[in-house]
Amino acid sequence: MFNNVTFENPEFFWLLLLLLPAIGWYFWKRHRQTAELKISSLGGFKAKSSILAKLRPILLVLRLLALALIIVAMARPRTVDVSTRSSSTQGIDIIIAVDVSASMLARDLQPNRLDATKEVAIEFVKGRPADRLGLVLYAGESYTKTPVTSDKGIVMRALEEIEYNDILENGTAIGSGLATSVNRLKDSEAKSKVIILLTDGVNNSGFIDPKVASELAVEYGIKTYTIGVGSNGTALSPIGILPNGRFQYGNVQVEIDEELLKQIAADTGGKYFRATNNEKLEEIYEEIDSLEKTEIEEFRYYNYDEKFRPLVLLAGALLLFEILLRYTLFRSFI
Repeated sequence: MFNNVTFENPEFFWLLLLLLPAIGWYFWKRHRQTAELKISSLGGFKAKSSILAKLRPILLVLRLLALALIIVAMARPRTVDVSTRSSSTQGIDIIIAVDVSASMLARDLQPNRLDATKEVAIEFVKGRPADRLGLVLYAGESYTKTPVTSDKGIVMRALEEIEYNDILENGTAIGSGLATSVNRLKDSEAKSKVIILLTDGVNNSGFIDPKVASELAVEYGIKTYTIGVGSNGTALSPIGILPNGRFQYGNVQVEIDEELLKQIAADTGGKYFRATNNEKLEEIYEEIDSLEKTEIEEFRYYNYDEKFRPLVLLAGALLLFEILLRYTLFRSFI
């Protein structure tokens, strides 16, 4: 009953100190509260009087307990059930555009660039409870894996399911990936629209010029953060397919069109990042998360449950029991 109890008027607990002088007063006046009777012999009721004399302080205990309970009740013990309701005052629509070309299987990030990207992106989605997110995949061409949605479970499952396959034409169509992302956000009514575009190569495929796609993003007020993934120098990357169908790996020079990615970010009001390892990739998403904050209005509702009534009832019961004992069992000895 009294789990997580708070007291509205705790100052009443000071009244408990008055019980101490009450106890002292009782023992000081005790000999005056006992009637004296001179008789020739106590033999007939000595045992009974001795037992009752020893038990008589129970009357004081009952009264003090009742007073203590009344004081605690005056302090107004109560529990509170707090419910919170949040509403977004500035929601953000975010598209995560991921390069899924074969080079994303390079192992300069662990276990590879693609899996590292998936893990970090999932954590990013978890940290955006008030926003809508979507997912675009691209290689030599692009498509929408998940349109913008407030269902974070759908987006996270879509990220987990990403894997390299040869369904998409191989290559890196940065313009197509960006244009598809813009298309998904252009009709959004969100106050802020953001694209996070990640790639590990240079634009060498697709029919849409990245600069044209960038201009479209500017026209629709879409900010673009670009991320270049790959270590400096060489990386262990797929260079062919073995007879068993698995990739053959070899050291390949890492080539990222950083100038293009920087230009896209600058034109759209975003920022360019370079992720050379797993830790840097995590830091980049954390920085983007801090740069794109959603304002939240939080409403709290308090439901109070007063707990003083049981204390008052128990105190009353103790007082009644004390009076009953005083005028029955202890009547002749008070």
